Amino acid sequence: MCLIVFAWRPGHELPLIVAANRDEFYRRPTQALGEWADCPGVFAGRDLQAGGTWLGVGPGNRFAALTNIRDPRQALGDRSRGELVADFLRGSLDAERYLERLRERIADYAGFNLLLGDGAQLWHLNSRAGRIGRLPAGVYGLSNADLDTPWPKLQRTRSGLAERLEAPTPAALLELLQDAAPAADEALPDTGVGLATERLLSSPFIASATYGTRASTVLIDDAQGHRELVERRFGERGRALGETRLQLPAG
Repeated sequence: MCLIVFAWRPGHELPLIVAANRDEFYRRPTQALGEWADCPGVFAGRDLQAGGTWLGVGPGNRFAALTNIRDPRQALGDRSRGELVADFLRGSLDAERYLERLRERIADYAGFNLLLGDGAQLWHLNSRAGRIGRLPAGVYGLSNADLDTPWPKLQRTRSGLAERLEAPTPAALLELLQDAAPAADEALPDTGVGLATERLLSSPFIASATYGTRASTVLIDDAQGHRELVERRFGERGRALGETRLQLPAG
């Protein structure tokens, strides 16, 4: 997952709203959003190469999402980061304890940001900083650095989410995630991947011959615990591949 914008509003009739794009190589095998046969109550897409996921929901109003940290110099890590989302969704530890235990083995993974929630609290861990934080109410963004790092695509998409909070429909949020406009060169971050790649990765929606946005996902939770989850999938150069819409009951 390479871009997540979300509104966290405890006590609101719609306490959690998430809009996210997963960027990945098109050749990496992936299972569409659905309930996992081996983990009843877990709803997510699935990385069929390593078995984990990038965003999903689980029993007890559990929510988890992940972004990688972009740094070509970093060690790859012995374990897949996608297992962190999957393990939380099918587990029983609360978010704070899960992150505290994870911090003890953080070197097993390449750099990441992890968001975890249970309907009452929302937590964030940036593996580079080793910092665990409970998030107050607000509108946030994550890309491939840290929480609210001011990359152009993060700022633009986070502002777009804030403008849509009065009527946050899946259609409006999916439209937001389709923004394919690149950032101006002078606004690009320098993450060590070269100017051409920085340009390619600077838009919220990425499309090329080999790498791009594979899935756009929207999650809307209401105060009673009902959840609406929508995934729109894409192939090479942004070709539409299908869409899944789920209405999940409370619990």
